[in-house]
Amino acid sequence: MRAWKTLVLAACLASSGTVLAQDPQPVTVYSSRIEQLLKPTLDLYTQQTGVQINLLTDRGGSLTERLAAEGAGSPADVLITVDMGNLWNAAERGLLRKVESDALDANVAENFRDPGQRWWGLSKRERTIFYREGAVDPAKLSTYEDLADPKWKGKLCLRTSKQTYTQSLVAMMIAKHGVEKAEEIARGWVANLATDVFTNDNALLQAIAAGQCDVGISNTYYYGRILSREPDFGQKVKLFWANQGPGEGGAHVNLSGAGITTHARNPEGALKLLEWLSAEEPQRGYTHGTFESPVNPKTEADPIVQAWGTYAPSPLNAADIGSRQAEAIRLLDRVGYR
Repeated sequence: MRAWKTLVLAACLASSGTVLAQDPQPVTVYSSRIEQLLKPTLDLYTQQTGVQINLLTDRGGSLTERLAAEGAGSPADVLITVDMGNLWNAAERGLLRKVESDALDANVAENFRDPGQRWWGLSKRERTIFYREGAVDPAKLSTYEDLADPKWKGKLCLRTSKQTYTQSLVAMMIAKHGVEKAEEIARGWVANLATDVFTNDNALLQAIAAGQCDVGISNTYYYGRILSREPDFGQKVKLFWANQGPGEGGAHVNLSGAGITTHARNPEGALKLLEWLSAEEPQRGYTHGTFESPVNPKTEADPIVQAWGTYAPSPLNAADIGSRQAEAIRLLDRVGYR
């Protein structure tokens, strides 16, 4: 009887021209970001808009394969993933749709978004040089390329070539110098290794602090995580912004980013979410505590990140770098970079 009364009331309201309020359609997000870092930001969006976010997390490559396998039956509206190679790959496989958005274009610099308008960066993940205080004169540091010089033989720590961050750095070298020169640089890095390659940047930074090597290349947010727990770590290991001199090309910047899936069931809601994530205030929640840098230039970085100072980023487009990732993997195999 109660259900019948509800239907009658709805019919009466409709006939009188009264519009019934409806719950906004939910947005389903596939994300490779760590859930506890992303979910509070998505929960805030729900609080502000009433839009329910259905979140599924997995590794970036797994999510891409899942989207491809699900095809038109996929429930995903948004893909949030890390590394420009993953973003480029998802777009090139036809898994992300072209979207026009003045808000996204205003909030995200041109070199941090897809020229085809299929994805946009949401945070910057700088990859630069770190050194052990007292063992290295920072005046002797300069570029990624210089770390291939024999003067660093037995002093260099690097992350494994199996990780996308290494692959994207080498992809940048290919985009910047061409394959032949990039291969020469990578061979020099391998020749200068102080120890075996590391599976993660946290272990690499700890190795520098322990004296296993004097210098290495790492993502800055790993450094931020350590400093948040151990402020004195900054007295042992220092950050150096690579490639800041005239003609040196700027520091390498990787991304986390997002796009709207090709078969999104709620593309309008997905776009509103992406525009919100790129806006000034939500960028604080997205990057503070993760120690990434906001992609929106109006947003102040986490205080720990601000303390590292400003730097000139590479002007190369993220998609141009991402498109060379497969070539970078082949190059790394050729030079014996494990």
